[in-house]
Amino acid sequence: MRTNRLLTFFAIAFVALAQQNSQDLTQLLQSNTNLSEFTTLLTSYGDIYANLSFQSQVTILAPNNDAFNKIPYSSLGPAFEANQSQIVRSVLQYHILPGLHPSGSYNGTFSFDKTWLQDASYTNVTGGQVVGGVEQAGDVNIFTSGMGTRSTLITANLQFAGGIVHVIDNFLIPPNTFTQTVPQFNLTAAGGAAEYASLAEYANTHKDLTIFVPQNAAFQALGGTLQSMSPPQLQRILDYHVINSSTVLYSSGLSNGTILRTLSGQNVTISFASNSLFVNQARVLQQDLLIANGVMHVIDNFLDPNTPSMTANPEIPTAPPLIQGTSLTENMVPFTSYLPTSVTSFDTRSATPTSSFGATDIGKGADALATATTSASASRTSQSAEKSPADKADSFSLGLKVLGGLIGAVYWTIRIV
Repeated sequence: MRTNRLLTFFAIAFVALAQQNSQDLTQLLQSNTNLSEFTTLLTSYGDIYANLSFQSQVTILAPNNDAFNKIPYSSLGPAFEANQSQIVRSVLQYHILPGLHPSGSYNGTFSFDKTWLQDASYTNVTGGQVVGGVEQAGDVNIFTSGMGTRSTLITANLQFAGGIVHVIDNFLIPPNTFTQTVPQFNLTAAGGAAEYASLAEYANTHKDLTIFVPQNAAFQALGGTLQSMSPPQLQRILDYHVINSSTVLYSSGLSNGTILRTLSGQNVTISFASNSLFVNQARVLQQDLLIANGVMHVIDNFLDPNTPSMTANPEIPTAPPLIQGTSLTENMVPFTSYLPTSVTSFDTRSATPTSSFGATDIGKGADALATATTSASASRTSQSAEKSPADKADSFSLGLKVLGGLIGAVYWTIRIV
C-alpha cells in the first residue's frame, strides 16, 4: 500500500512539474469534453465560478456528462427540471471541498470531508455539510452523500492552478432531514414514533446531531407495548438514542470503549467485537447515513435507558429485547401513520424519482424542496438562463504557477505519503 501511494505521489508530482500548473480552471474544463455539461452548469453560477478561479487549494468533485443524463431519474430531477436555482446552487456547492484531497489520501476507513455547502436553509452541520470518501477493493474510490447515494471516482487528480478535479459518475445528493430520510432506509417506524413523541422537530433541526435508529423489526418486536405508551413515555426511550454532543459522531469517531451522553442524560457505551460495532447491546447494522443536521446509525434493537450498563454479546446475531412487551405481526409496522403525508417509502425497483432532496425543516429553502413535483421528464431544462456567464479569471503568471506546482508537490508528499 505504501509503495502504491509513493507511486501515486510521484505521478502527481511529475505532472505538476511538467505542466507547471499552466492551466487554469477554465482551460482544464474545456480540455475535458466529458465535463461539458458540468462546465455549462458551473459557469452559469458566476460567483461560484469566479471564486473557484482564485482558489489556491480546493477539490472539485465534477459529475461527468453521463451523470447529467441520470438527473431526471434521481431525487434531483424536479429541482433541475423546474430550474430552482437556489437548490441547484446548493447542489453545486456540495461538490466543492476546501483543501486538496488527492485520490491517494483515501484509504479503507471512511473520511468525512467538509464542503462549501453551508447555507442554513439546506444544512445544519458545523463547518459545512460533509461528503464521505473511502477506498474500496481494487483501488476504487467511492464518495457517499445523502440518501445513501454512491458516486464512483472515474478520473482522478486533474490539476489546475487552484487545486484538483476528480471526475465522478453520479451527482452527490445533499442530505435531507431525519423525517425525509428515514423512509428511504425502511425506518418508517422510527420516523413516525418521533412525530408521535414530539421529537421530530428536534431530530430535524438540532445542530450536529447523532442518532442511533432502531430498525423497523425492533419496533415490531415491541409494537404492542410502544403503541400503548403516552408521548412523554415514548420520548424518554427515544431520547436515549440521541447523542448530546457538540460534534457529529461519524463511524470514524466511534472507537472501542467510547462513552457518550444521550439526550436523556444517561450514557451509552460503544464497543467493537467480531468485526461489528455495538452501542450497549445493540449491533450497528448500517453506519453513516447522512442527514441535513448530522448522521444516523441503524441498530438492530432498542436501547433501554433503565439498563444502561448492558454490553454486547457478539456471539448472537441479535440480542433479545431488553424492554419487555408484546410484538406485532410481520406486516404491521407501528407509528407509520404519524409520518407526514409528503413522506413516502423509496422503491428501489423504480427509476422514477420518488422524493426531493433538501433540508425540508431547516430553513427557507425547505418549502421549495418539499413541494417540488415528484415526476421528471427525460429531458433537462437549461440551468439558470437568467444568469449572465461568468467572466474568466485572469491567469496567474508563469513564475507563480511554477512555484504553485512545487508547493503542491510538497503538500501532496505530506498528504499521500
